[in-house]
Amino acid sequence: MRMTVVRTGPRVVLKDTGRSGYAGYGVAPSGPVDRGAYAAANRLVGNPAGAAVFECLLGGLVVRFDGPAVVALTGTDATLLVGVTEVPSGQAVDVAPDVPVEVTTPRHGLRGYLAVAGGIAVPPVLGSRSTDALGGVGPPVPRPGDILPIGAAAGAGAPGREAPDLATPLVATVDLGPRDDWFTGPAIAAFLTAEYTVAPASDSVGVRLSGPPLARSRAGELSSEGVVRGAVQVPPDGQPIVFGADHPLTGGYPVIAVVHPRDTDRLGQARPGRTVRFALATDFLERP
Repeated sequence: MRMTVVRTGPRVVLKDTGRSGYAGYGVAPSGPVDRGAYAAANRLVGNPAGAAVFECLLGGLVVRFDGPAVVALTGTDATLLVGVTEVPSGQAVDVAPDVPVEVTTPRHGLRGYLAVAGGIAVPPVLGSRSTDALGGVGPPVPRPGDILPIGAAAGAGAPGREAPDLATPLVATVDLGPRDDWFTGPAIAAFLTAEYTVAPASDSVGVRLSGPPLARSRAGELSSEGVVRGAVQVPPDGQPIVFGADHPLTGGYPVIAVVHPRDTDRLGQARPGRTVRFALATDFLERP
């Protein structure tokens, strides 16, 4: 079976779990911005872990299938329009051939995940079907008129997960370090108590925040070193940046803390203007 991309909206990319084992060659893992929503979409349509889906920014995606399909949308409170029928997020639905499937614009959240039973079976690049926005690695960004292959359906779907709250103030749990010693005591206190706002320049590479600047305790610059998803890097202006799915492999600014993996998913759904607070989690490594 094949899928035709009719319209793409603001931005649509392909995502699977990402590519591992290539950091030594300068290639980042990438993968979905909201890993929980990505996994839930695949479960709903019966796909195995790792199947490729669409990651759709603020809706607008329209596709058609040349055969019967099963699809599901997760991640935001957008709905699917299957022909003229509205299907809520978090629910699998059968689609007849040539019936348009549209992802509407969500009221809350940024990124929806549209999965189809069988997965989007474009050729992998370095072992992954994820499009890396920063490194330019992976399948090309889908365009209107593209025809994409769909794999064979693997089995029955499973229930999804409870939809997260995308509207209330977000509290992200963190573990301090590895470079918290580069910041003054008042800066660390501010980081753990102040309210920050998601800036418009945020993207899949990182969530840029605006709030009290974090003052350093020492002069000079840090040598470039490895960073991970969720690392909170602080450039000279003192405004934190939380690295996301398409983060670089290394960074030259000190990392004051690392956000818990579950909360990086929530940050990836935070629209500009949403408020964020950070809370220290002493049981960081033990949390599910």
